[in-house]
Amino acid sequence: MSNSGPSDASTSTQSADAFTIEMEAALAATEQAGAEKKLSPGAVENIRKWLTQNRYRQYRPSVLKHIAEQQWQTLDDVFWTIIPFGTGGRRGKMYEIGSNAINDRTIGESAQGLADYVVSHQGPSEGKELSCAIAYDTRHRSRHFAELCSGIMVASGFRVYLLDDYRATPQLSFAVRMLGCDCGIMVTASHNPPSDNAVKVYWSNGAQVLPPHDAAIIDRVMSCEEIRSVPFDQAVAEGRIEMVTEKIDSAYLAAALECRFEGPRDVRVLYTPLHGVGEEAVVPLLEKDGFTQVDVYEPHREKSGDFPNVPGHVSNPENTAVFEKPIEAAQQSGHDLILATDPDCDRLGVAAPKTTDTGGEWGTFTGNQIAALLCQYVLDRCAAANRLDDRSFVVKTLVTTELVRRIAVAHGVRCEGELLVGYKHIAAVIDREGPEHFVYGCEESHGYLVGQYARDKDGAVACMLLSELAALVKSEGRSLHDYLDAIYRQHGYHREGLINVFMEGSEGMAAMQRLMAAFRSQPPTTLGGIEVEQVRDYQAQSVTRLADQTTSPLQGPNGNLVIMDLVEKGNYIAVRPSGTEPKVKFYIFTRLGTDQSQDLEQADVTLGKRIAAIEADVRDFARLNS
Repeated sequence: MSNSGPSDASTSTQSADAFTIEMEAALAATEQAGAEKKLSPGAVENIRKWLTQNRYRQYRPSVLKHIAEQQWQTLDDVFWTIIPFGTGGRRGKMYEIGSNAINDRTIGESAQGLADYVVSHQGPSEGKELSCAIAYDTRHRSRHFAELCSGIMVASGFRVYLLDDYRATPQLSFAVRMLGCDCGIMVTASHNPPSDNAVKVYWSNGAQVLPPHDAAIIDRVMSCEEIRSVPFDQAVAEGRIEMVTEKIDSAYLAAALECRFEGPRDVRVLYTPLHGVGEEAVVPLLEKDGFTQVDVYEPHREKSGDFPNVPGHVSNPENTAVFEKPIEAAQQSGHDLILATDPDCDRLGVAAPKTTDTGGEWGTFTGNQIAALLCQYVLDRCAAANRLDDRSFVVKTLVTTELVRRIAVAHGVRCEGELLVGYKHIAAVIDREGPEHFVYGCEESHGYLVGQYARDKDGAVACMLLSELAALVKSEGRSLHDYLDAIYRQHGYHREGLINVFMEGSEGMAAMQRLMAAFRSQPPTTLGGIEVEQVRDYQAQSVTRLADQTTSPLQGPNGNLVIMDLVEKGNYIAVRPSGTEPKVKFYIFTRLGTDQSQDLEQADVTLGKRIAAIEADVRDFARLNS
């Protein structure tokens, strides 16, 4: 029997009244902050939803506290928009509240939206239990988010197969395929800063979701009212979550090893996981492939979401600075090769001596150069084994060097290269054109794949192939740089540049939109002193010749990408907003013909000046039009 009396009821009424007053004051303060331009219109709208809608009730105290403390800039940052699904899933900075932050709500509704869509799409299948594979990396809260997603999927009727330790993204892709899962979730923000985390969502083929599934999942995410969940420990005890780490490890290594080529193995490798998950995949694979001289760079070995010993605490193998200390160590120890993978081990970075002298000068390779090295090696070895025919193909994206296409054509192999950024597009081509004919896929952002075992880029297998190539050229008395130089002399010297212009927050988004509109409507007529011949607009699906302003249809994918072709063939600039970070990316592609590429030192000087001039013009244009 209840002992509550009039005083209890009075207290309850007073509490409710106090809450109502506090809520009204918070809403009024939010509107006032919007009127005073301290909050963007999007932030005002989203804060109102989080205060008034029941689905956000558990976050109200924190939102109210932020408003009471007038933390307007923080509130604007985390509420000005709804965090989107980009090329790599839903990714952003972690914060306890906010529609534009990674937190339990945004991660939870992502998993719930995925579960709801898969259930509605697949429907009941007699004797078939829905299932989802889940893995996570070393980032802060990755394990927490993995458990959260597991409980949500179980509550929606899925069996969850969990990789119950830090594991690589390609292993998740492999697990989805091997276990016959309906979907997969990888908790990682790849090479982003320590502040970030994310979920990458995978379909039943082991690739990240593509249309129409991506838009349909987003619809479910955006309309998610209730997040249903079973406590993680309870789901494990009931057998609804199965730990499959050892099973996947052994099967993945066996499948990855099938991509090896015979040859020399006498090479000393220094490997850095950059504080991520790669050691458990890369080292065993190299050992199984016959490499007996593999060392892990100790300062980068600790699994830590803070990435403590890399410059700027950003574990990105695209950043040449991460190689500075490992190169110093390799010069002293006599290593022949340095390999680096990003925190979730789907990207590869490489450094090697410029000559056969390991104590001499070293150089790193760009993502495009690694793409060319591996393309030449894989096609050479496949050709020697009579594994190429008229159905064989390689795949690359529109912003990956055309040197890959030229290498493929020289081997009589078709190149599928009209693809938007994102490995999911490469995966789609693999399945469309026939995985049995697929030879090699690559993208300029250091992602590479061979074989049929996965549908996402794989840093571990790329490490294995690069090590094989390094051992091969060492046996021939050459360096990897010599090997690349030979490719340049055969196909013409290619040099690429990349500019990242960061535009954060609501103002940054508006600036990005203005800039992309300017490139479409009033593009520069010259870049680096070279005339712009035409503009390819992949959003409008049109090609505009600047000389006479005539337009024609563009055959290609539809996306927010603009490419400006210069009158000198093989020279062009691509512009696109990043799908994973608040920035616009400018890709500069330059090339000289084979006759001008025999003296590579002079060719490098020529194209270096060209890229510098183009970059200066691009930055000026971006400054004036954003």
